[in-house]
Order: sequence, then structure tokens, then C-alpha cells
Amino acid sequence: MRGFAIAATLALVLSAAPTFAQTPPAQPPAQPPAQTAPAPAPQPPAPFPAGAKIAFVDFNRIAAESSEGKSSAAKINALIQKKQTEGSDKAKKLQADQTKLQQTGSVMSDAARGQLEKDIERQQVEGQRFQQDAQAEVQELQKDLNDEFQKHLLPILQQIAQERGLQLLLSRGDAGIIWGDPGLDLSADVIKKLDGGKPAATPKQ
Repeated sequence: MRGFAIAATLALVLSAAPTFAQTPPAQPPAQPPAQTAPAPAPQPPAPFPAGAKIAFVDFNRIAAESSEGKSSAAKINALIQKKQTEGSDKAKKLQADQTKLQQTGSVMSDAARGQLEKDIERQQVEGQRFQQDAQAEVQELQKDLNDEFQKHLLPILQQIAQERGLQLLLSRGDAGIIWGDPGLDLSADVIKKLDGGKPAATPKQ
């Protein structure tokens, strides 16, 4: 469609690379749940402005609320949790051997102490390699899921733009939009189509 433009870059992953080779910090004592006011009733979606030729979507919302986005995030978080657990186990073993060397190294035989020192050095090298490999594995999964998500998303964006008779479809996060009529936000329509729903068609203006 003439004039159709998309900036389809998604943020399905954590903003900072996770650390896998450190022992998790102790958790603070549980606090009683705070009393919260009931959530306000959801507002009906704003109508699409008649005659509008420009609209936008919020990719962060689409990734957070769509079934595919939630599934991708769950897969990434599961892998991160697995690697963090493995890294924590390795860190605990290294710490135990370092403590053993400090406390009993002076009474060990030269051979036993030398072997323990070699084991500690090997674990330190392996721990660094593990962290690098784990981060690379998470990043690879993030990229694969992101590519798959975009493959499903782009045709839907084009379809919605054509159905609405748009000349331009923007990404809210990339276009620098300060304010826009809420009815121009087509994120909900995108989520419905991604999840297999069929939002009511709106005649072209």
C-alpha cells in the first residue's frame, strides 16, 4: 500500500543481560500485603477518528498483552531461570572449595593442596565461560523468538493499515509521539488478530 511505513522492532527481553554465576542475595522478610484500592473498571476503546489517514501502534503493549508475546517472554524467563540456577550451583561449589583451601590448606599435603588450587582455578575459568555461553544462548533465543514474532506481526500490521485506509502507520515508541488521539492507537486490533480474534471491521473513511 502506497505510503505504508512500519518500524517493527520489539523489546521482548530484559533490558540488562542477566548474570548467571553469582549466588542469589538473601531475600528480605516477607511483608504483609498492603491494602490497595480496587482497580477501576476498564474504559471502552476510543473510536477511530473519521477520515484519519495516520495511526500508531505500541509494540511494547503488543508484546506484553498478546498470547505470543507472553509465551515468548515465558520461554526466555524459563531459560534465564535455568541458567541462573546452574550458575548459582557452580558459584556455591567454587565458594566451598575456596573456603576449604583457606581453612584447611595449611594442614593439607602439598599434593592435595596443589590439586585443590588447580580445581579452583579451573572452576573460575569454567564459570566465566559458562556465563558467556549462557548469555549468548539467551540472546540467541531472544533473537529467534523476536524474528518469529515479527514474521507474524508484519502482515497483520499491513492488513490493518489497508482495512483502515491508512497512508502511514507509526510505532509509538520509535516515532517520538508526545500525544495522539487514543482512537488512533490500533494496538488492541493488532493483539486481537495475533491471538486469532476478529475485531469488528471499520469502513474506510
